[in-house]
Amino acid sequence: MLKNITMGQFIPGKSILHRADPRTKMIWTILLMVMLFMANNIYGYIMMLAITGIMLAVSEVPVGFTLKGIRPLLLILIITSAINIFAYPGATVLLSWGTLKITLEGILQAIIIAGRLCLMVILGSVLTLTTTPIALTDGLETMLKPLKKWKIPVHEMAMMMSIALRFIPTLLEETDRIMKAQASRGADFDTGNILEKAKSFIPVLIPLFVSAFKRAEELATAMESRCYRGDIGRTRMKQLGYTKVDRNIHLSLLLFLVLFIFSTFVL
Repeated sequence: MLKNITMGQFIPGKSILHRADPRTKMIWTILLMVMLFMANNIYGYIMMLAITGIMLAVSEVPVGFTLKGIRPLLLILIITSAINIFAYPGATVLLSWGTLKITLEGILQAIIIAGRLCLMVILGSVLTLTTTPIALTDGLETMLKPLKKWKIPVHEMAMMMSIALRFIPTLLEETDRIMKAQASRGADFDTGNILEKAKSFIPVLIPLFVSAFKRAEELATAMESRCYRGDIGRTRMKQLGYTKVDRNIHLSLLLFLVLFIFSTFVL
């Protein structure tokens, strides 16, 4: 399960999305996620499925690797689908057990909710898989720059988010290593009920927390030894700038946005 988490990982490449400005990708990722929840008819759902597939193809990221990020959400998808199937009201009753009813409308609602969650995970994965953590930090800091007028520590916030994303794969690798070490000593993480499985993870969590604090201390020491002082006098090796690639992405997705609004509010 730990190996299936793709969030925070970066795959080098030369695709259009790899070459695009991080601000372009972040803005449109957020807008597409909002549009996912605005879709209210078959046309909107098909369009969102199509644009997600196009972005996945354009990114040149392995489809199987991206789809692995959905596997950790299977339990959440099953629970939300079950709730919608049995609790969503509908007129077309398919099966009935006393007070429990399965309706066609409930099944359709469960499919819609599960599809939205899956597409949202894929969009977020495409963003992180095609953008380096440093580029994400610089883009986020630039976008939030107006908040500095209200004395909000924009640079520090962007840096913390970047570090958190960067260390997700590292902590997952550390967790996997600790679990293998505990399993070699006789620990069992697969058998028993939910409570017993939760208890079996205690020997994993304690060394994981110790390792995380140790890494945080080492990172702080390394940043201080390099005279890190936040954004005061900070320069960037790579300056952000909009290019022809970003212009084409904006024009293409603006056209898609117009078509989506037409399909949602007119059709």
